[in-house]
Amino acid sequence: MDAAAPSGSVRGEAQSAKQLHVIIIGGGIGGLCLAHGLNNAGIRVTVYERTRNRIDWLEGYRVHINPSGARALHDCLPPLNWDMFVATAGKPEAGFSFRDEQLEELLFLDWSAQTLGSTASFSSHHSVSRITLRQVLLNGLDGIVHHGKEFVWYEQDPGGRITVSFADGTSASGDVLIAADGSNSRVRQQFLPHARRVDTDVRSIGGKLPLDDETRKWLPQSFYGCMNTIVPPRDYFMFISGWRGSHDEQEISAGDGGAESQAGQMPGFLLDNTRDYVFWALAAKREKYQDVDLEKASGRELLDTAQAMTRGWHPTLLRLIADSDPSTVASVRIRSMGPVKPWPTTNITLLGDAIHNMTPMAGIGANTALQDASLLCRKLTDAAHGRLPLLTAIHEYETEMLRYGFAAVRRSMMRTRQATSGNRVQRAVFRRMLRVLGRIGPIRRKMARKMGT
Repeated sequence: MDAAAPSGSVRGEAQSAKQLHVIIIGGGIGGLCLAHGLNNAGIRVTVYERTRNRIDWLEGYRVHINPSGARALHDCLPPLNWDMFVATAGKPEAGFSFRDEQLEELLFLDWSAQTLGSTASFSSHHSVSRITLRQVLLNGLDGIVHHGKEFVWYEQDPGGRITVSFADGTSASGDVLIAADGSNSRVRQQFLPHARRVDTDVRSIGGKLPLDDETRKWLPQSFYGCMNTIVPPRDYFMFISGWRGSHDEQEISAGDGGAESQAGQMPGFLLDNTRDYVFWALAAKREKYQDVDLEKASGRELLDTAQAMTRGWHPTLLRLIADSDPSTVASVRIRSMGPVKPWPTTNITLLGDAIHNMTPMAGIGANTALQDASLLCRKLTDAAHGRLPLLTAIHEYETEMLRYGFAAVRRSMMRTRQATSGNRVQRAVFRRMLRVLGRIGPIRRKMARKMGT
């Protein structure tokens, strides 16, 4: 999929790094990663984020950063921020396990050094707290990130300069506008009004169970030592994974003065969000939820629904659900971006969920956003230093981003359909295939290397 050729002209395409001003709407993972990369390259960059301070953003659990995402972070972050990322990440998963609803292992993909080979931290897997990651990304961006700025509208003057307006009545102007404002992007709604998300008709119930001395007595180690997909005979899909911090709060606060210690001294750094837990999510088509109004149901009602849907499963799975804290349980409507055709390139572009929002079933959304940030940073740096015309740089970014971004959308959508299929025969064939692959060492190791790198 190729982006349309650049159209029109933007004033000063051969601008130097100091002259070019990039405005980013949205201070999520992708937007902040890009901001660091541009700032490191000497490019003036400003981020406008609607939340009011650095600790307002408390949604989300763990996020798996794969080698692609790790390389993007390593390329964009200053050394201290990268070291903080590594220091505050949890213990990496040992691999990916497929099991049936009675916990019989169907296939295990080993991500150990014996299978993948020794890798540097920027080519490895990392399990991170989404909240902690965002705090690490905010560090060092004082004066660049402006909170409490809710985007309303943008305008372009005849020369191409962009002015963005905010709900508080203020405005800002720049040479390039980047939409990094997530799946409900207001920038996208104005810039590409035809690009819309679609409802997959799949809903998810998820919660978490504290991982402590008591729960470790009955939880299988695989529940928190690797990522797990539970594959029942039909209709459902269950994902289980743990967060295990590499260090506790006292260790980080009393560190040796390195990245860990500095993280512990950051104002408002929420170290307690990384206490160990096991996260689970059950996904199915809307019709399978027994007429429960998922959007209005309480955490307790959602737990009861999940228990009813998994009746007859292994007792450990039932206990995982039953013992979860109802206050951590929520439902999610699974959406995905519909196909988007290339558009004429201008000095406005998009990254991450703002353009290729995808279902969580492949677990690659955040990593794809980081890949966007790294690629766009390289292209804008080339433009700022006169190695490429600005519109050519953005066009090259969009062409590549649309290719791999929507390949990831399609891959995630395919996984979603497979995970919620009601066809018992197809599910039986899939489970049998996993068992067979699990017995063929060379193929199993090849799959592990493909998924693990």
